[in-house]
Amino acid sequence: MSAATAADYGWIRSSFVFPQGIEVGYCLMLVRGVPPEKVLRVMGAEPRGGCRGAVELFERQEELFAGSDEWDESFLAGVCAVPGEGGDWALVLHFDGGIGMRPRFLEVLSAGSRAVTHASNGGKPIHTFAWYEDGELRTGFDWPTLRHGSTPDDLVPLMHEAGFDMGEESDADTYDRKAAVLALAVRLTGVRLTEDLLDTSAYRLGHVPEEPADEDGTGVVIDFTDANGDGFHKEVIREHVEHALQHHRTQRGRPLRRDET
Repeated sequence: MSAATAADYGWIRSSFVFPQGIEVGYCLMLVRGVPPEKVLRVMGAEPRGGCRGAVELFERQEELFAGSDEWDESFLAGVCAVPGEGGDWALVLHFDGGIGMRPRFLEVLSAGSRAVTHASNGGKPIHTFAWYEDGELRTGFDWPTLRHGSTPDDLVPLMHEAGFDMGEESDADTYDRKAAVLALAVRLTGVRLTEDLLDTSAYRLGHVPEEPADEDGTGVVIDFTDANGDGFHKEVIREHVEHALQHHRTQRGRPLRRDET
């Protein structure tokens, strides 16, 4: 198992991928033993040729956004094969505006295998991490002390070794936390990300379509306009509700802080 730590990832502060990804929203996934073409097929992606390096991938995504009359939840995914523990892994990178990797893709792609993903949603970002094993979410978190999944505490020893600050009131900055996430991902995959790997890899591209409208009654659309003519529109689907409920369960029993009274 790799002994990577957050100190190995100081370069992300000056790289293109992470500052840009944190600003606009990105997702990076690693899945063992699945070839790039199968990854795109599982994601329902329309082939869009290829590109060289993360900068060109970002530019192609920007072209996709610019060519659309209205924003939707489709995105351009870049996939390449990289060496890791137990053979080749598919590396999937997308600058998606904050959509992230859809759980159903992770469940399918990790069946009989392992998948690890981390993301930021852009703007004032939420940073997520998820480890899937054999189709099941084992550990996921936005904040390292608020974990969920079937085995939420299994990664705690590795998280300490990777360099996470596990304090409730940690003031570690974004890049320190992201560096620790990258080190944890290396420990789970054996794939050591480098700036050169992200900048020079040949990515197979696919346009992942927007999710279909909810047809089973498990979603709700909130849509209203106030007296000033200002509107609000938000679709809430089952996955959003399940995630919020899981977050609430992790919060129950936590001592109330002074600033919460």
